[in-house]
Amino acid sequence: MSDTINEVSRQSTKAVLKEFWYYFSENRGAVIGLCVFLTLVAIALLAPLLAPHEANHQYRDALLLPPFWEDGGSTTYMLGTDAVGRDILSRLIMGSRFSLFVGVVVVTIALTGGIVLGLIAGFYGGRTDTIIMRVMDVILAFPSLLLALVLVAVLGPGLVNAMIAIAIVLQPHFVRLTRAAVMAEREREYVVAARVAGAGSLRLMFLTILPNCTAPLIVQATLSFSNAILDAAALGFLGMGAQPPTPEWGTMLAEAREFILRAWWVVTFPGISILVTVLAINLIGDGLRDALDPKLKRS
Repeated sequence: MSDTINEVSRQSTKAVLKEFWYYFSENRGAVIGLCVFLTLVAIALLAPLLAPHEANHQYRDALLLPPFWEDGGSTTYMLGTDAVGRDILSRLIMGSRFSLFVGVVVVTIALTGGIVLGLIAGFYGGRTDTIIMRVMDVILAFPSLLLALVLVAVLGPGLVNAMIAIAIVLQPHFVRLTRAAVMAEREREYVVAARVAGAGSLRLMFLTILPNCTAPLIVQATLSFSNAILDAAALGFLGMGAQPPTPEWGTMLAEAREFILRAWWVVTFPGISILVTVLAINLIGDGLRDALDPKLKRS
């Protein structure tokens, strides 16, 4: 009997995944974004093996060399070097690790805190709900980058503090989404039945209600991932995020500002890296929305 149940469960899971992939793959942009993102993940994981040079090593005989296809360029430094002779390609490859790490950590912190606060606010309601949501409204009232700058100024410049600040700024979006989903689910028959059966508040919130609220949270997490990378790059550009000589893309842009006119490659390639990464993640988010939202599924 148990084997039959397990087999039915596996077939059901397989059918759900097949349906998910069908609707996701209908969005060609999402598939392209997924391929690009998986490539970036592979580059980040294999960065020490792929980088042709050490990211922070300064080659004093190769200052501001152009890319290999321009006059004066060299195949030794495929994308050129910066003002102190560091290989740009190597720094971009190593920088992918920092950008993806920032996205994962920020989304994990914001998602975890947002789910807990949203569940509490939506499940209990009343004064608890009012207090939590008014705090979230205050956070949302400030421009996100400005609030992140203020928080980093209080905590001190650095990548870790920048991630904490960005997570706090992004958290209200998860709180509001979770609260709305919980309020829509808490009076449904299966929740009432579980409550009558003796399930406690924690079990109701985390095991009964939360699994049915995951679809919008997954989409929001994907979009917040790209926002985290952008905000981290912005803070790095302003000198409040990762500090030199860390090969983080925003910090690379900040170091290259004064060479925009005479060494375009120093600014262009980090900017393109940020653009491609954020665009790929946003495309994935669109595909997830199409695949997880029943209203958007085509018959």
